[in-house]
Amino acid sequence: MTSNAYAQLEKRFHRMGALGEAAGMLHWDMAAVMPEGGHESRAEQLATLNVISHELLTAAETTDLLALAQDSGLDDWQRANLKEMRRVHAHATALTPDFVETSTKARAACEKTWREARPKGDFKLVLPQLQKVLDLTREAAQAKASKLGLSPYDALMDEFEPGARAADITPIFDAYAAFLPEFLGKVLEHQKRQPAIVEPKGPFSIETQKKLGEKLMGVIGFDFNHGRLDTSLHPFCGGTPDDVRITTRYNEAQFADAMMGVVHETGHAMYERGLPAAWRRQPVGNARGMALHESQSLIIEMQAARSEAFCRFLSPLLNATYPGNEAAFTPENLARFYTRVAPGFIRVSADEVTYPAHVILRYRLEQALISGDLKLIDLPGAWNEGMKQLLGLTVTNDRDGCLQDIHWFDGAFGYFPCYSLGAMTAAQFFAAATDVEPGIPVAIEKGDFAPLIGWLRTHVHALASSLSSPDIIKAATGRPLDAEIFRRHLERRYLGIA
Repeated sequence: MTSNAYAQLEKRFHRMGALGEAAGMLHWDMAAVMPEGGHESRAEQLATLNVISHELLTAAETTDLLALAQDSGLDDWQRANLKEMRRVHAHATALTPDFVETSTKARAACEKTWREARPKGDFKLVLPQLQKVLDLTREAAQAKASKLGLSPYDALMDEFEPGARAADITPIFDAYAAFLPEFLGKVLEHQKRQPAIVEPKGPFSIETQKKLGEKLMGVIGFDFNHGRLDTSLHPFCGGTPDDVRITTRYNEAQFADAMMGVVHETGHAMYERGLPAAWRRQPVGNARGMALHESQSLIIEMQAARSEAFCRFLSPLLNATYPGNEAAFTPENLARFYTRVAPGFIRVSADEVTYPAHVILRYRLEQALISGDLKLIDLPGAWNEGMKQLLGLTVTNDRDGCLQDIHWFDGAFGYFPCYSLGAMTAAQFFAAATDVEPGIPVAIEKGDFAPLIGWLRTHVHALASSLSSPDIIKAATGRPLDAEIFRRHLERRYLGIA
């Protein structure tokens, strides 16, 4: 009976996995190509799919099967799958189908208004709908907290990064916030002593930028038979492991943000494509969590694609793509260009040194919003105050402030910590990979990412959710996540300290 119960669970979760994939494709379509008039209909479609999936997951039959299924007689992957089934079931049963439908529609409506409000820098335009999303998120957080025995904010984080806890993250982030001012000052002084950066001169046509992006996707190993590149207001990676959709946004005045955005999202896509095909549409076959997912995008973008080795590969390619910029596209100038540190307002354009400050700000603010210590109407002011404190910047427009990211407007509270946890994990993975395979930087200089991707396939991608993130990190690197490795990486790259 136990093995039969597990087999029935696999069938049910396979069906739910397919529904989730369909919802993912509809989300991509909504962000990339859907006409403006389709939003209301799309919200209904997504809500319907989410409710059907939720009803399957929380049905009495599913609950009974989970109670009957036991570990005995199952292999390691099946046991891990059963554990993941129980985890997602616990999250789901904290919420009612009616709540799921209401929340899905509220998030879709809020996201639509955000797309209007962001270019205008008009926070008040989206405030009523964001308040509704926040109220629903608080309700969900409280329900999940009671079900899981966690704090409300930890319950939200657990959905994005299983096992993530504020008690562990806060000391890491506070230490970085304390480390940053002095280190940033040293980096800025160090940069002043370097040759002036020669800026590439455009304009850079969108079509040429797209072709360059697709070229680099191929260099990294992206399979265009199983994915594509499109345009959206906010870069993202979506779709399914067998049909990965990535997007970027373009600016004809400069190409670097779009190019590195494509490289970043390709790292996400390679992780999705590398997940074990034998466990498609099963919980154990999914990516482990968003911190690990971000490590896969950042190991490609930050660790590899901003390295001196990659700049030597990139130099002739850029010269051929944008002739007339020979001085800007020398390997030495590119290395300075792509590792330039300059505090700025926009997270997705931030340099590697100041990026964690953007995440720390959002982490602190969303905790205060969930707890009720910060009123939503006061968010712009609190945001601006935090930017002044962390990076010494004065925000003058909400477009460059609290409106810049889609996450909260889509209900994704608890996601932001994953970015900096991912950056720290990426540094640790890259150090471990190059220690075992010292030829990786040499290969990257030749435009060959196969050795690095191969190491990631074995030590991260192929494991999917069969282990916890801490266990994957420890197995791959020989130690738990160590933020000191990230700090040493920054000192080597930005101060030349060996």
